[in-house]
Amino acid sequence: MFHVKHSGVKGRGAQSGAVPTRFGLATREVDGDWRDYVETLDGPPVRLRTTVTEERPKSILTFNQSPDVPFDRSINAYRGCEHGCIYCFARPTHAYHDLSPGLDFETRLFAKPEAAALLRKTLAKKGYSPKPIAMGTNTDPYQPIERDWRLTRQILEVCLETRHPVTITTKSDRVLADADLLEAMAREKLVAVSISVTTLDPVLSAKLEPRCAAPHKRLAALGKLVELGVPVHCSVSPIIPAITDEFIEGIIARIGELGVRSANWIPLRLPHEVAPLFREWLAVHYPERAGKVMGIVREMRGGRDNDPNFHSRFNPTGVWADLIRARFKLACRKAGIGKARFELDGSRFTPPEVGGQLRLL
Repeated sequence: MFHVKHSGVKGRGAQSGAVPTRFGLATREVDGDWRDYVETLDGPPVRLRTTVTEERPKSILTFNQSPDVPFDRSINAYRGCEHGCIYCFARPTHAYHDLSPGLDFETRLFAKPEAAALLRKTLAKKGYSPKPIAMGTNTDPYQPIERDWRLTRQILEVCLETRHPVTITTKSDRVLADADLLEAMAREKLVAVSISVTTLDPVLSAKLEPRCAAPHKRLAALGKLVELGVPVHCSVSPIIPAITDEFIEGIIARIGELGVRSANWIPLRLPHEVAPLFREWLAVHYPERAGKVMGIVREMRGGRDNDPNFHSRFNPTGVWADLIRARFKLACRKAGIGKARFELDGSRFTPPEVGGQLRLL
């Protein structure tokens, strides 16, 4: 259980730094009267700043056997995400390191500076068989710190060099910083990009995903990628009932005008600590609507805040879920949008040089 009594943390998605109880860590409870007393003595809390710690893992490619995701390997060059999306299903991963899935997840970040070098070593191993590498599965590869670290660009350079296919999922127009690489990879059928659009309202976006690119910038990035010939997909996600579902038709119509021909939707997921963090966010930003929102969420999830089971976690049930599906399908039909299958080509994969020497065949 998380306990918090305040009016919100400006510029951040999470409203507290509460720690999880799953791993036996001590809970932190902040009392409103005590906070007022501290502020009287010391003034208001210091603005939270983002810190980045270098992490040097022994491997960078993660393999999975999940039956309901379309990839079997992924790369996350960063840990944590400054975008601060309150609904991010990856928040609980920070708890594995005794850090808060709340504010720590979006302020205490980790970067893996040897990511590209580690990938090169993996691709050079005898017997390696290429399949698309998914980027953006657990943290956004184009979050703000990518501007300085450029780890995503380095990884893409290795993939282009070796003709290795890759997929990218992001909520940032910063993806256009690598337009040159993406255009070159698209010509070789090596890349597909998915950009998530949650709402068309910049004010709501600033509350939900405070450090993401504004909605109009994400739409512009989709349009630019279409112009460059890069295969693009729009994920209208997550759809939050009674908060973002009103934008379904507007988003689909807009991306249709931009030439995007592939889209899907993903329902709100609230695993582990995300559920109490989201409830906390509702209490701060939409207290009058909180009960309705969570009531619909639970109705779609069989009476629970979250459904962790394979397949059904992406397929909510009930009247509300059916209504969203019908609306989305109709909007896509009107806009001429389907759910494209991008066929990426790994047949020309060439193992990289390692240590200045070609791998012996």
